Amino acid sequence: MGLISGLLESYVQYFEASPFMCIISTISVAIVTAFVWAQIEQKMNADPSQPPMVHYWIPFIGSMITFGMQPMTFMRKYRAIYGDYFTFLMFGRKMTVCLGVDGNYFVFNARHSSVNAEDAYNHLTKPVFGEQVIYDVPNSVLMEQKKIGKAGLTIDAFKRYVPMIIEEVNMYVDEFMNKESDTIDILKAVSEMIIMTASRTLLGEEVRAQLHLGVADLYHTLDASFTPIHFLFEWLPLPSYYSCKEAHSELHGLFRSIIDNRRANNEKKYDDMLHVLMTSKYKNGEPLTDVQVANMLIAFLMAGQHTSSATTTWGLLMLANDHSLIDTTFAQMKEAMGEELPDVTYDDLKNIPMLEHIVNETLRIRSPIIQIMRKVTQPIPIPKTHYVVPAGHYLVASPSVSSTDPNYFPDPEAFSPLRWESSTVGQSASGGNDDTAGEVDYGFGSVSLKSARSPYLPFGAGRHRCIGEQFAYVQIRTILYTLLKKFDFELDPKVGLPKPDYNSMVILPTLPCLIKYKRRS
Repeated sequence: MGLISGLLESYVQYFEASPFMCIISTISVAIVTAFVWAQIEQKMNADPSQPPMVHYWIPFIGSMITFGMQPMTFMRKYRAIYGDYFTFLMFGRKMTVCLGVDGNYFVFNARHSSVNAEDAYNHLTKPVFGEQVIYDVPNSVLMEQKKIGKAGLTIDAFKRYVPMIIEEVNMYVDEFMNKESDTIDILKAVSEMIIMTASRTLLGEEVRAQLHLGVADLYHTLDASFTPIHFLFEWLPLPSYYSCKEAHSELHGLFRSIIDNRRANNEKKYDDMLHVLMTSKYKNGEPLTDVQVANMLIAFLMAGQHTSSATTTWGLLMLANDHSLIDTTFAQMKEAMGEELPDVTYDDLKNIPMLEHIVNETLRIRSPIIQIMRKVTQPIPIPKTHYVVPAGHYLVASPSVSSTDPNYFPDPEAFSPLRWESSTVGQSASGGNDDTAGEVDYGFGSVSLKSARSPYLPFGAGRHRCIGEQFAYVQIRTILYTLLKKFDFELDPKVGLPKPDYNSMVILPTLPCLIKYKRRS
């Protein structure tokens, strides 16, 4: 005690003599101590039965900054050092990265009793989607909700949707792209087209009619909550938390009023997603509550708004960066539809494979979602290794790493839609046979187990595979056809091809995102 008292007394005297230098010295000592403790901690906690830990210098923070700035570069770098499985520290969370086709399979098909998405995402999605839906319900209920939603995404529905999508794009063009040539913010333009077409087709005419009254702005406010900072700092009182809560409350109230109006005036017949949700029941015979119906409407539109906007925007940017691809696509459109290029139908789309190739290649090289997370609830062994991932870790899969792997896609950084004309695209030289091939129904329809062991998984796999995949292809291809029919495109030379922006959970182009259009004669 005498030694401690002496040190404290000396510190007080030093502070009184030179308070500024004392503060600087104290901070310096604290920083050095933190760095030293980080090294000791890593040595003490090293466990050969777990995936190797990426070295870090700052306790608790770990690799958060380097991963956040360039996640793809980070994962590729440490894959080269450690292999397909490794762990890094990110703001107190231990993130176990699982790469390659086996890593994809391991994460997407892991047993729900050992890992789940709810604990990984609910604090991020609940403020946006609302309660009693998606990750705010038991997994069995989520699977039933997905099955109900999937029932509204039929081929007959898609056939009705295509003319609606064309009409919405034409209305947007007539209002905002009515010059012979101009430069526009293509991300903003596409985002507006996506929300208009999705609202019109999926949510019904009442919701679409409200877009000009501020509904689109409410969705943009909710969009702002899908960022890494909201994933990491769920307790931080950021202004965006409060604006998100207000936007959700207002949007939920609007949808509830539409639901109430339909129930009060049930003589009119509807065939949209809202009707499907309002008339569907769970397996136990109970209908969806109005709270669930309204929040599922929000969730459906939000889930597709992000990813489809990103994919359509990147696709147009990539085409504008290589005009030969525009020429090839336009020629194929004329070959399939004739010189006059009438409006496309659902059945016509399959006769223009270049449109699908563009979407495939865009999703391969610029996937909107580059990481998929699960929370480990029970220790889980990684097959074909001696590693066991402890409870409390997060699993991170990144199909974007495998979809840009030269072992599966030659010249992987090149945007080459024509590669999808090959029936062997994305296959490894070894063939990648899967002894566990088969199908399983998690409650929303059968999905292939084998598909999860694939280098190309833009819509996920397993129990959380996206049910909106086919709608997204119909929506994006129809928008591309309608725009390419009317306009030629090139990049704004002052800006060029934007780089990916990793500040959001959905990877958008870095702003400004400009493109030049010229009306076709």
